[in-house]
Amino acid sequence: MFDNLDALLLARMQFAFTVSFHFIFPSFSIGLASYLAVLEGLWLKTGKQIYLDLFKYWLKIFAIAFAMGVVSGIVMSYQFGTNWSVFSDKAGPVIGPLMAYEVLTAFFLEAGFLGVMLFGMNKVGPKLHFAATCMVALGTFVSAFWILSVNSWMQTPTGFEMGANGQFLPGPSWSAIIFNPSFPYRLVHTVIAAYLTTAFVVGGVGAWHLLRDAANSHARKMFSMAMWMAALVAPIQILAGDMHGLNTLEHQPAKVMAMEGHFQSHPDGAPLILFGIPNSAAQRVDYAIEIPKASSLILKHDWDAPLSGLDTVPVKDRPPVGIIFWSFRIMVGIGFAMFGLGLWSLVARWRGRLFDWAWLHRAALALSPAGFVAVIAGWITTEVGRQPYVIYGFLRTADAASPLDAPAVGASLLAFVVVYFAVFSVGTWYILKLMNGAPHMGEKGVRRTETGPVRTAGITPGPHQKTGQANVEGGNE
Repeated sequence: MFDNLDALLLARMQFAFTVSFHFIFPSFSIGLASYLAVLEGLWLKTGKQIYLDLFKYWLKIFAIAFAMGVVSGIVMSYQFGTNWSVFSDKAGPVIGPLMAYEVLTAFFLEAGFLGVMLFGMNKVGPKLHFAATCMVALGTFVSAFWILSVNSWMQTPTGFEMGANGQFLPGPSWSAIIFNPSFPYRLVHTVIAAYLTTAFVVGGVGAWHLLRDAANSHARKMFSMAMWMAALVAPIQILAGDMHGLNTLEHQPAKVMAMEGHFQSHPDGAPLILFGIPNSAAQRVDYAIEIPKASSLILKHDWDAPLSGLDTVPVKDRPPVGIIFWSFRIMVGIGFAMFGLGLWSLVARWRGRLFDWAWLHRAALALSPAGFVAVIAGWITTEVGRQPYVIYGFLRTADAASPLDAPAVGASLLAFVVVYFAVFSVGTWYILKLMNGAPHMGEKGVRRTETGPVRTAGITPGPHQKTGQANVEGGNE
């Protein structure tokens, strides 16, 4: 079945499939862990039951998403020893310790406090439970820190020495490896993307329930919080993306050339190609819709600044243009759509229509999965743009693969596809089922009496808990 296919291509397809599947869950759980910490902190500060209800509502969803992220991540890392053993051997002295730091810090932090976060509210008290929730949120960030440091080092490798056998050996300073030139930009851009991904899922769920019942106070609260996030953070993400792009132009110019569709150099200002069909054979973008000199303005802040094209890069060192060209536009397009929805929500809020403007809710519902599409498109832009290197400028992808036959790689790829879709489709279906249920008063063990929320099943009201209807409604959104 796979005899006529290339083993290297199949190995790349397998890693792309598994990492794309895996990336969906951390991009959600990183932001959701922080959102849970905010909800529980607001409950402790204000005593409003609505925050505790929303915390418990999203905690169930977080537990499933986190578990699927861990399982898919373990399977993904297994490929380093099977399909990419040469890479593991050569880069292991640098990559190995960084991955170990991720396990010793982030994974232990998450594993140590996750059980308390999920099951300990009735046992350890609200303040200690809140501390556990914060530790889990911190653990997800620390995990992103180390993983992105590894990936960024592969994009912009610094601080290493070459050994006699071709191994990458750590130099005198680990900080040069960890804080490589692209890492700060990549960390900020990716973590903000995770927060926006979560915000739009929360906003989409809130919009779904508002369309069914505009008076649902819990749906109002989470929709309002999500729209504040969209309005305030989406512009920051656009700025962070611009700075990341300038850093990429400095260290990986060929990637930016492919993103922009610049096959030819432009000595007196390069156009911004909005859309078109990249034609690598003819070295041009067919049917291009472009803005003259706008690319030079964005990348160099000068209309007439010269920009080099792929004609300055040897053919063997060029990344595949078509994939990068479109994945980059998908990511940017979604980013501006998020920004637009945030502005729309501000108008609705100013006019007092945030909770009864049905078209705004429909738009938020339509954009609820947009964050996942954007982070996958961004990952494709980053990773495919690094080609033909696995360690940029030093180790080619073709030289990093294990000496395996195509049928062996193809069989494992087919097994991954079948198992992933069978297992994770069930998990995703159950998450959607939980989201379909409206959050309600007394979520998961807290009931209401005539005097307000009371302790049931060992759950203690917040230290500032008040009684009465205002506590149920949660006050002003």
